[in-house]
Amino acid sequence: MKNKKQDNRVGIMGGTFNPIHYGHLVTAQEALKQFNLNKVIFIPTGEPPHKTLAKIASAEDRYLMTVIATASNSNFIVSRIEIDKKGKSYTIDTVRELRKKYGKELSLYFITGADAILEILTWKNTEEIITLCSFIAATRPGYNISRIEDLTKKLFNNNEDKISIMEVPALAISSTDIRYRIKSGRPINYLLPEGVCNYILKHGLYK
Repeated sequence: MKNKKQDNRVGIMGGTFNPIHYGHLVTAQEALKQFNLNKVIFIPTGEPPHKTLAKIASAEDRYLMTVIATASNSNFIVSRIEIDKKGKSYTIDTVRELRKKYGKELSLYFITGADAILEILTWKNTEEIITLCSFIAATRPGYNISRIEDLTKKLFNNNEDKISIMEVPALAISSTDIRYRIKSGRPINYLLPEGVCNYILKHGLYK
């Protein structure tokens, strides 16, 4: 019988997933185990507020690639909450919606890269976001975490439970590099799930 508290520990894996790759999947799996999460919700961004849409595959393509990549893991689910939303997607709106859906007792863990955490001060309604969820900052081995520690002091009054550092070797893989390799005619095998690779090739994405 599962512990009730454990059932209410949910990870949020947001991002453009342009495209999703093994770095994202390994990060989600590591967070699932390290933080005893019940599940991880992958939330592809609809219209990202900080990125140019011209360089991003369509929302539907990114959603379908995320579904393909996560299909074999019963602890991973994909949400259309931002894909179906009109206008720009903001983290605060998504977190509010999840709170409304799952209840106040839910412990939310926002999983993202360390560099994204450092941009938190530019996010909409930062003060409210940090009251609604904790953060898991995924880093590469050897990453200098001193700036994250400074941010913790500034935003969270040294509350170490609010930002947790999680080292993930597979973060050397990046969506930017994958897109560049596709455009340059270089192989992308073994950087992302085979089904996602086939989807990209079939639909001629990132050419």
